[in-house]
Amino acid sequence: MIPLHNRYLTAMLARHNGHLLLIDCGEGTQVTMRELGWGFVNLNVLLMTHFHADHISGLPGLLLSLSNYGKKDPLYIVGPKGIEAVVNSLCVIAPNLMYAIEIIELENEARRIEVGGWYISTLPLEHGLPCFGYSIHIPRIGKFNVAHAEEQNIPVKYWSRLQHGETVEHFTPDMVLGEPRKGIKVSYITDTRPIDTIPAFIKDADLFICEGMYGDDAMKEKADRFYHMIFSDATKLAKAGDVNELWLTHYSQAFTDPDAHIPAVASIFSNVKAGYDRMTKTITFVD
Repeated sequence: MIPLHNRYLTAMLARHNGHLLLIDCGEGTQVTMRELGWGFVNLNVLLMTHFHADHISGLPGLLLSLSNYGKKDPLYIVGPKGIEAVVNSLCVIAPNLMYAIEIIELENEARRIEVGGWYISTLPLEHGLPCFGYSIHIPRIGKFNVAHAEEQNIPVKYWSRLQHGETVEHFTPDMVLGEPRKGIKVSYITDTRPIDTIPAFIKDADLFICEGMYGDDAMKEKADRFYHMIFSDATKLAKAGDVNELWLTHYSQAFTDPDAHIPAVASIFSNVKAGYDRMTKTITFVD
């Protein structure tokens, strides 16, 4: 809950098709975003896991910076029920923004939403107060079948529009497209005990980002007591969810050498990495 000289508080930034999505906004988030160099103005969705200060205390400064950088389009903020009151309270010191804020409050249930061009799944977690995990989905349409288009005498001039999901006259995309292909999925889980709904929620994720408050199994009882996880909890979830890669994050401020604990949990799930500030990965479609 205290930023360290080499470690800011919780945030995850995703970039797709020129848009940015942020999960959480701990103290120092806009500083580390500036160092990353992806910009600010194209941030259009902010997902809040819960209302603890280490996840939301950077919000007023970020909102002001977005305005100062010339943001005009709406910012969608998604979070547990009560997020509107929290944002309004924080905006007392961030008034007169040049863009609108659209609030989406989540009830205590799993759901899928489409907001700002992003496809998002939500999962209630167990943290002693309302808290949600998120999965970001980038869908991928099926391949265009040239033979089917020719057999049905569909004019070539319509092919591109059909391939992009548009209906043209009496021609529909399903006439020329195969089954949807595997898209991209990134799952983010933090501030929770390990619960049995997580493996299905993160199933087949290309990247699973999960908290690991401590690396030592001896800290299991303490982590459970405060609604958190240790490294071995996260790796067991990654294995059960058959994810491709696991990044560990959200360490205790007293936990200064997470890399030293990776070998011990790699026997549970091998493709595991200790996260660090501005750690990045480019994920592409796989045929």
